[in-house]
Amino acid sequence: MPIRLLSLFLFIFSCSIQAAVKIEHWQTSQGVPVYYVNNPALPMVDIKVVFDAGSARDKVKYGIAAFTSGLLDTGAGKWNADQIAERFESVGAQFGVGAGTDSASLSLRTLTEPKLFDKALATMQVILTQPKFAQVDFEREQKRVLAGLKHREESPGAIAALAYDKALYGEHPYAYPSSGYIETVSKFKPSDSKQFYQNYYVTANAMIVIVGALDKQQATDTAETLMAKLPKGQKPTPLADVKLPEKATTQYINFPSTQTHVRVGFPGMDRHDKDYIALYVGNHILGGSGLVSKLFKEVREKRGLAYSAYSYFSPMVKKGPFTMGLQTKNEQTQEALKVLSTTLNTFIDNGVTEEELIAAKKNITGGFVLRFDNNSKLMSYLGMIGFHHLPLDYLETFPQRVEKITVADIKEAFKRRVRPELLQTVTVGGSVEKVKK
Repeated sequence: MPIRLLSLFLFIFSCSIQAAVKIEHWQTSQGVPVYYVNNPALPMVDIKVVFDAGSARDKVKYGIAAFTSGLLDTGAGKWNADQIAERFESVGAQFGVGAGTDSASLSLRTLTEPKLFDKALATMQVILTQPKFAQVDFEREQKRVLAGLKHREESPGAIAALAYDKALYGEHPYAYPSSGYIETVSKFKPSDSKQFYQNYYVTANAMIVIVGALDKQQATDTAETLMAKLPKGQKPTPLADVKLPEKATTQYINFPSTQTHVRVGFPGMDRHDKDYIALYVGNHILGGSGLVSKLFKEVREKRGLAYSAYSYFSPMVKKGPFTMGLQTKNEQTQEALKVLSTTLNTFIDNGVTEEELIAAKKNITGGFVLRFDNNSKLMSYLGMIGFHHLPLDYLETFPQRVEKITVADIKEAFKRRVRPELLQTVTVGGSVEKVKK
């Protein structure tokens, strides 16, 4: 019976979010943007505080953004890591920190019963505003990160990702891994994290997302509480624009493995790109739809060169990558690269059929509501909308924008925006012969 009741609650909760998403937006008294959706179906709330404090802000201390983020909940105020964990566990709350390329965040999921909520929120506020960066916690985190970086050297996929980003972005901040390098992380000191925190974890650089069973006044009070003890600070200087590569290159990295990891691409688009929808829908057909994509059919079904083949656009604050990839046997690498190239060029030249477009639209719009059918997913979308300053009706209008795309739109967008003559190719595997274009 309890399981059935839980299933019913989850069903009602899911339907209530899918029915209508009303995003409200305001600023705290400190000027911090707040994005809020009220959903009273379940007595819980998800809260996220986002900062423009990702690895793009590392400068030459590669890895410091992620390292600082990882230290926040290891000690804050008068509590150590165990005491912080116990405080959240005692009220059934979940807390997390994270840092990517563009942003860093702290997130909380908690029940809204006042005693439970108040304790969870107070704990989050102390972590946000009073991190210790104690020497013992610092050294423990440094050992953990260095062990992960050492392990990264043994992964051909990770090596390919590092070389690929460097090939695409040169000396731009996007060229460097969020986790940093052994050479940089090993030199970090507690003062480095303290300085990064003081520079970027400020109200001028913050944004708040709240989704769940808090009313507007409760959400307003929550945002004010979280920001009350943070200094105003300054918003960081905008990132430099991404420069496209001057020409196509191929980089072969020898690695003792029977499989070769392949990545091919170049800087594609940012979140405000006018061609975003046409490129997104077109890529769904090219390599973004899994088993029914053109790349999968050409690489896997027709030739058996790889278990899978894919492509994607990853829009960011600045131009994120357009990437094609696969993993194949070493001796099949050159053939696989030719198939990737031929398939892409054919796609650019010929575009898509009306039947392919109809199927893609049905797949994209038909499953769209499932992408934000719970608080956590919706919070991620609100974070994206707020961080990239997208319209508040983004979720509402996205399906209609997809439906308006035509065969001609896709062909024109790919011809205009995807540049085969600038593709950067990286292969990592055990082939004895270097891959040639």
